[in-house]
Amino acid sequence: MKTGLPFAVTKEESFYEKLGEWIGDVFYELLPEKGFELRDEQIYMAFQLEKAFKEKKVIFAEAGVGTGKTIVYLLYTICYARYTGKPAIIACADETLIEQLVKKEGDIQKIEAALGIKTDVRLAKSREQYLCLKKLEKEVMKDGSEKISFAYDSLPKFVNATGSMLKYEKYGDRKDYPDITEEQWKTISWDPLQDCFSCDVRHRCGQTLHRDHYRKAVDLIVCSHDYYMEHVWTKNARVREGQLPLLPEASSVVFDEGHLLEYACQKALTYRIQSETLEKLLTRLMENGVRDETLYTIENVLVLNEQLFDTLKEEAKSVVGSNRYDIKKSPRILKYVQSLLVQVEKLSEQLVYEGEMFVLNEYDLRIIEEYLEQMLYSLRLFLKENEGIIWFEMTGSDHTLVIMPRLVEEILREEVFSKNIPYIFSSATLSNNGDYSYITKSLGIEDYLSFKVDSPFDYENNMQINIHASEKSAISKNKDILSVVKEAGGKSLVLFNSKNSMNEFKQYIKQQETLDFQIFFEGEREISHLVEEFQDDENSILCSYHLWEGLDIPGRSLSNVLITELPFPPEDPVFIAKRKASSSPDTEVDIPYMILRLRQGIGRLIRTSTDKGNVHIWLTDIKSKNVFKEIEEILPVKPNIF
Repeated sequence: MKTGLPFAVTKEESFYEKLGEWIGDVFYELLPEKGFELRDEQIYMAFQLEKAFKEKKVIFAEAGVGTGKTIVYLLYTICYARYTGKPAIIACADETLIEQLVKKEGDIQKIEAALGIKTDVRLAKSREQYLCLKKLEKEVMKDGSEKISFAYDSLPKFVNATGSMLKYEKYGDRKDYPDITEEQWKTISWDPLQDCFSCDVRHRCGQTLHRDHYRKAVDLIVCSHDYYMEHVWTKNARVREGQLPLLPEASSVVFDEGHLLEYACQKALTYRIQSETLEKLLTRLMENGVRDETLYTIENVLVLNEQLFDTLKEEAKSVVGSNRYDIKKSPRILKYVQSLLVQVEKLSEQLVYEGEMFVLNEYDLRIIEEYLEQMLYSLRLFLKENEGIIWFEMTGSDHTLVIMPRLVEEILREEVFSKNIPYIFSSATLSNNGDYSYITKSLGIEDYLSFKVDSPFDYENNMQINIHASEKSAISKNKDILSVVKEAGGKSLVLFNSKNSMNEFKQYIKQQETLDFQIFFEGEREISHLVEEFQDDENSILCSYHLWEGLDIPGRSLSNVLITELPFPPEDPVFIAKRKASSSPDTEVDIPYMILRLRQGIGRLIRTSTDKGNVHIWLTDIKSKNVFKEIEEILPVKPNIF
């Protein structure tokens, strides 16, 4: 697709001056002529962003709900992409939200219609969002369910055809299978155990074909924070292996809901050491006729690896409600980790010599070397005091040691923010009353621009907040929730803090009489289809534990937001480590996280100046009531307390 700038620039003129003039015309004339509301906050943001692009800097664009910040950064990134000849990357908070940006009647389509420009925007989804042909084939033989069989039968003809692919089409996206539940999807989608490098149908894989498609984008590539950080962390390794990076070189990067980037970086840098994977790779290596010295080292590595995992299984303590186990750095475990590290280092050195002798298959050698390099990084991180977040997982016969870095600022400083391109952080919640020190320190950002504008909406007249503060059992609270949505006639988003809490409500609903409206639960179907059905069915209810951020549904379909519990951080290894590293876990970790997410949840209600509705918040435990003062300070309107 060949595209040009929406304004003319001669050789004697400055791109940035002409861009500024065009932006002014867009917001003062072109958009108002098409029925868009003229907003001072949006215009202020637009001219603040110009400096970030001109100076190629990081900017924190903290703009309240209704500012129209998405339209602002889209205009800049599209123009800048065409000016530089490189696409911009828009990284959204998670996979469930990237579809929101390109949905029917979304901001991109609004811009195209209002300004008469055609935008080349393509989605880059993480690997878990695609079918695995190998797993699908096995599941069809084993499961035989109608939905799984349909997925197999709907594969394009070229997938199972013999001969070369003269013609092919994209397929295998999670969105293409809306009726498959999340649990079913996990049985047929990509997962970390798949050996994609040696897969015989890799060239026909939907994931491979989608990747080839989005790399050719001219204007915008939309992905998740997780996928962008995976790209950053794997880029050098992929280039060394002769592969393309996951994403092409970008002209600029936008982090939508940028306050969540730190956690995405930690996830991308997480290493998973599986006993079975190492054994499988090294057994394959032993079949290649390596020297006796190398063979002896391989045997040592395998023995130590087995001893380490046996010890981990013995000492791991189960965490209730998950497949995760806590482990302590006992003397035995530390001894095996140190010994394994020494032997893996030795093996890595020997493989260099083996490669020079051309004894090993070059492709297999690259895979093994890359895995050993990751393993070395993990083991070193394990041995460092207070630098790694560590846990153990056991699912069936799979045993995995998981190691995540506690601090990521140094890596981000070197691998991301050292690049001389504009980085835009966009969110309604980036600072603590204008102080950006927390986010800048955690992300390793030293030089940046920032601005803050409030929401233009009239919350006093359009929003009512109801606090349910009386002591309630789980059943009584569920009864209250159902009573509220019945009285409202549907039209409600019900937010839970965990999947377990949502499932408890789901079980309660099943025991009640037939309702007059439809209830959609996250996980029952593909999320973007659920959101679309909820928006189209004005009297329905959407229950979710993920959609605290990014969901944009204006109008009567979302007239009520029910926050069933305060969104305190989970008891997972990341937040456990954050609490341990803090001198005041409540005030430095738990409450700031909860307040930020609560503000985001409340922000789902009023999306346009004509929206009206109610927010219901349940405070049914002592911990919630103890932070009532902090909650009251951030509420847009004075609450009614029951």
